[in-house]
Amino acid sequence: MSTQTELEIVSPGAFASLQDAGRQGFRRIGVPWAGVLDRRLMRIANALADRDENAPVIECFDGGLHVVAHGGAVRLAVAGDAVVEVDGPDGRRQLAPWRSVTIADGEALRVRKMGSGRIAMVAIVGLALPAVMGSASTYVRAGLGGVDGRALGAGTRLALNDADPWGSDRVLTQPPAADARPIRLVPGPQADHFSAAALDALVSADYRVTAEADRMGVRLEGAKLEHSGAADIVSDATVPGSIQVPGAGQPIVLLADAQTAGGYPKIATVITADLGRLAALRPGQTLRFVTVTAAEGAQIARAAEAETHALIAAIRPLPADGVDLVALYTGNLVDGVVHALGAEYRPLH
Repeated sequence: MSTQTELEIVSPGAFASLQDAGRQGFRRIGVPWAGVLDRRLMRIANALADRDENAPVIECFDGGLHVVAHGGAVRLAVAGDAVVEVDGPDGRRQLAPWRSVTIADGEALRVRKMGSGRIAMVAIVGLALPAVMGSASTYVRAGLGGVDGRALGAGTRLALNDADPWGSDRVLTQPPAADARPIRLVPGPQADHFSAAALDALVSADYRVTAEADRMGVRLEGAKLEHSGAADIVSDATVPGSIQVPGAGQPIVLLADAQTAGGYPKIATVITADLGRLAALRPGQTLRFVTVTAAEGAQIARAAEAETHALIAAIRPLPADGVDLVALYTGNLVDGVVHALGAEYRPLH
């Protein structure tokens, strides 16, 4: 009788949850998209694990994730600028980030800490979750998706199917560089609810990420944005990227788990291509904004998609013990064999 292979969450770190591309089509009834905060990281993690690019992953923050394999080997892939360690019978070894690895029964993988950014995605071969309203994404506030609608906690076990965990490990040979450019935004939809100087203030000064930053949104601290009238509006639709400005004049950028409607005017909207970068900023870090048109935002989105495709195309089998497997597999290993006495060997027929 075979044993069920499971991956145990020993520690979820700062916060870890199961996410995929999100729950589309239900905002009209108040259900947020949820889903990963950085889709590029999810797609790269799944590509490293040779899974569908939108398959569920573990999204974790600031290091601290600690998982252990039970009942069999488990193949994992980590995308993000993370320090990754594996605890095995021969002790602890550190791995380069942006790669997949197979851990044997009883071995552990740790996302020890993050370098740049604060988000890592962990893809798991064999993980299959039921869809709730079209998605496996965890939305904790409504108890949807994931494992019983909850964030991952110590002791949670994820049952895995019989997918072969012993495929070739893969590595992203050209990881994305840290991007320090300003966060791009499109003014509106309620820019007319602010003074003429407010938008200028938004794009001319640094803003600091406060400790109030999570999957719902990021509260910023910086130049005050003056309203031209009342600070409240009749509640209307919001989307991830909306920048709401309450009466105190400090902006809040909404993210994947944010409410679907709100009563604060929205001075601008962060473009989708930059939203993952903003979500990855740590409390205390600063950022600047710059305006683009909606047409420019669409052009940037197309360029970002092309860049993501190029990154995924740069994934290749991981060299084993210093041997370049790509060169080994594609090279002609038997042609032109030379005889020891100097003559080229030709087989007899």
